Amino acid sequence: MNIAEYLYRTAVLTPEREALFWGEDCVADYGAFLRRAGQVAGWLAAQGVGKGAPVAIFMKNLPEYLVVQYGVWMAGAVAVPINAKLHGREAAWIIENAEADIVFCDRGLAQALTEAGTAARLMDVQSAHYEAVSATAPRLRPVACAGEDLAWLFYTSGTTGRPKGVMITHRMLRSMALCYFVDADQVMPEDAALYAAPLSHGAGIYNIMHVMVGARHICPRSGGFEEAEIFDLAAHFGRVHMFAAPTMVKRMTLAAKAAGVTGEGLRSVVYAGGPMYNADIIEAVEHFGPVFVQIYGQGECPMGISALSRRDVTDRSHPNWRARLGSVGRAQSAVEVIIGGADGAELARGDVGEIMVRGDTVMPGYWKNPEASAKTLVNGWLLTGDMGSMDAEGYITMHDRSKDMIITGGSNVYPREVEEVLLELADVEEVSVVGRAHPEWGEDVVAFVVMAGGAAMDPAALDAHCLENIARFKRPKAYFALDALPKNNYGKVLKTELRKRLEEME
Repeated sequence: MNIAEYLYRTAVLTPEREALFWGEDCVADYGAFLRRAGQVAGWLAAQGVGKGAPVAIFMKNLPEYLVVQYGVWMAGAVAVPINAKLHGREAAWIIENAEADIVFCDRGLAQALTEAGTAARLMDVQSAHYEAVSATAPRLRPVACAGEDLAWLFYTSGTTGRPKGVMITHRMLRSMALCYFVDADQVMPEDAALYAAPLSHGAGIYNIMHVMVGARHICPRSGGFEEAEIFDLAAHFGRVHMFAAPTMVKRMTLAAKAAGVTGEGLRSVVYAGGPMYNADIIEAVEHFGPVFVQIYGQGECPMGISALSRRDVTDRSHPNWRARLGSVGRAQSAVEVIIGGADGAELARGDVGEIMVRGDTVMPGYWKNPEASAKTLVNGWLLTGDMGSMDAEGYITMHDRSKDMIITGGSNVYPREVEEVLLELADVEEVSVVGRAHPEWGEDVVAFVVMAGGAAMDPAALDAHCLENIARFKRPKAYFALDALPKNNYGKVLKTELRKRLEEME
């Protein structure tokens, strides 16, 4: 079934129900939401975009984002969401790799793509050119799709420094949405989804369960995460759901305490995307009350590996409540999760190994990358690359992240991608990028640099080169000059040693 069928059903049943909001202003009811998405689908068909064709979306959080996303699905095409924080060159590479001929974007990001020299056709939703879409006769019934047909092509960075396209099917999205109702939270028509996190990521697929029941969808006028704005919108609308990275939860708690607000109107805050420290979630629950739910997933199994329920996050009576609060919960209903050893065999409860998952929410593979697919999908299991353990009751605790990924403010940064950019400079001989603990962002990015020929390091020049080639949030916040990088007998850089040096600097 085409995932856009949910929008069609809701719009037919309750066309007058308020759907899309820009700040406090309603800009579309469900009837208009369906009609506008249908116009996108009709326009795409007129451009020759058929079933299975990739269509990129490079846009900040706007009501039009959801219109375009559902329009792409209604056309039977594949949405390629691109993080609006990315550099134009990074976005252009994704567009080329996905073989997308059309990109929906906003005014500022259209300029970034033009400067990057993309060959794709740009449709700026904030320009007069978009009138061609708005004038198209709408296609109101979604194109029929099978469960295994692609719906999303989600690019997630890898250890090679180049993003990999995760193939996400209609069945995966349906499975994710249905599991949410069973394992995470309920959604009612009176609820409202607030999109303070990027719609190109988890927040962008969490709209599905809200569309299913006819709930409201709110894009903040700031276009992102502003604590005071979130509190104002929650108080105005009431029964607000939102997705947040752990660092966002911490910032909300600090801001609410400083402003003397209680978070009135917040009903559910789903946190995911990085480690949540017990002290932070305990403080958040004490201030906001029982509004928190945790989800653990990856692009390869979107929001669908495990869940820690509202009851578990709030409970302080169970003798093992602290361990449970420090876990990522139990396996969701549509998947199996085990802890595997080096040979892939299931380990005993309590032993630490790799978290492995299989089921309807798991990807079929990476886009045109059979080698990476074969390494990640083994004997039907998705190898997450995350190390963890499982207790006797099935609660999963993560012990480490493999692949040296850095999570800063809820965004993923892969060190090698930054390292490769810095190594483009002729006077940089070696570089190693690691994460440094940060009180607000969780981690920030720092680089240890060995200059060629003993040249003096110029941090400003390094920073300027990064800004020209990668997103601002990925660039190192500090550079440290070394005569040589610490290495083991096999020549591998000892990043653990570099992290120890950072700790000694504090």
